[in-house]
Amino acid sequence: MKAVSILRPKQISPGLQATLRDSQKEAGRLWTDIVALHRRARAERRNWPSRSELQVATKGRYRLHSQTVQMICHQLLANVEATATRRQNDPRSREWLRFPHKEKRFFPLYWPAQAVSYDAASRRLVLPMGRGRKSLVFKLDLNFTPGSVKLVWNEGHELHIVRSDVAQTEETPGTERATIDLGEIHLGAVATSTGKALVVSGRGIRSHKRLLSKQLSEIARRRSRCKKGSRQSLKLQKARQKRSLLTSRRVRDLRHKATTRIIRFCAEAGVGEIFIGDPRGVRDKDVGRKQNGRMARWEMGTDMSYIAHKAKRLRMACFTGDERGTSSQCPQCDHRQKVRGRVWRCRSCSFEGARDVVGAVNMHPLAFEEAVMFPVEITYRRPGRMGGRGMNTPVLARSRALERRSRPDTGLREAERPLAPQLLETAPPPGGTRDRSQAPGNSAPLRSTGRRKTQPRAA
Repeated sequence: MKAVSILRPKQISPGLQATLRDSQKEAGRLWTDIVALHRRARAERRNWPSRSELQVATKGRYRLHSQTVQMICHQLLANVEATATRRQNDPRSREWLRFPHKEKRFFPLYWPAQAVSYDAASRRLVLPMGRGRKSLVFKLDLNFTPGSVKLVWNEGHELHIVRSDVAQTEETPGTERATIDLGEIHLGAVATSTGKALVVSGRGIRSHKRLLSKQLSEIARRRSRCKKGSRQSLKLQKARQKRSLLTSRRVRDLRHKATTRIIRFCAEAGVGEIFIGDPRGVRDKDVGRKQNGRMARWEMGTDMSYIAHKAKRLRMACFTGDERGTSSQCPQCDHRQKVRGRVWRCRSCSFEGARDVVGAVNMHPLAFEEAVMFPVEITYRRPGRMGGRGMNTPVLARSRALERRSRPDTGLREAERPLAPQLLETAPPPGGTRDRSQAPGNSAPLRSTGRRKTQPRAA
């Protein structure tokens, strides 16, 4: 099974930096030319250019490796084919979905596997740039044989290397079925046909993105008062790049952990088929400035691709579909209503349950044509530790380690106090007995108020 490893080269010399910039600019010129060629053929109602015609039109005209030019042409044809298929299957998408038409100043560079060479002894990854031009050399410590490579700019240069050494299970975990309701507050709610459910929180990802928006807004306000090209402006630009990279790493880490929890839960339940509801329709409505910003920061497509990729490693069948109306329908009496809050309370019957799990349960008839009972056991989980200063203290780490399960009737979390740490047997402090806050029987240490204790006055 193939996967992609994302690596960020370190210590790129100024000369190599300039070469990479010029090469990506040349790739942008190539992309602009072939897009114009394709757009002209559509306007004149002629046959669209094929792969061989694009290769003939671009041969020997650009300062790039010949196979790099071919792969960029293949990328255009793949985008055109995907757009045509989507417009044919979904007629409503014709109102906003267009064929490639934008000009690109920069564009990623591609190399197929046969053009990439790696020397494990010297740790050198060599990417050719064509006859008469120096190859790009990166020092990387790889523990696998690299396949095709893609060089992109993401607040710094990144190498996306395809690897084929990812293990895949021989059999599926079982024959059960599961549906996943994606969300912004809760990244995913899973309802299986075994009567169990899982809710993974997405509040950590949302808080990181919200913090980044505030930080970038402050940096933009300060840069607006600086002279363009000044040292202060460049300093703020580096700060912006640093904060963006830090947030992207934290969000990607939490997303990997959250989707791994979902797939692991499905594997333990013996799930063989997974249906993921496609929530893209919620972006069509204008719900105000703040909520529109939250919807714009919600990377629902990335969540779907992560889950599908991890399910493929376990040989689970994974497919998507429309989920319209699943979160507003009661799973018992089919009554529809607008829901507020995280608890679904039906006005027609006495049903009460977790809102996200209701949406996942209602997807079973749409995906598998078979209704399931509302789960009697709902497990709530966080993706993992949140990055940030002060977020990984021992007290918070112990509280995160506790299991948080639901009540069987409503799906709400039970209030559990953290267990007392096991203290070592030590001698009492000099001058008195051990403090009551350190006694093993107490569940939590007493917090000091910061005030000095005074002795009562004698009568």
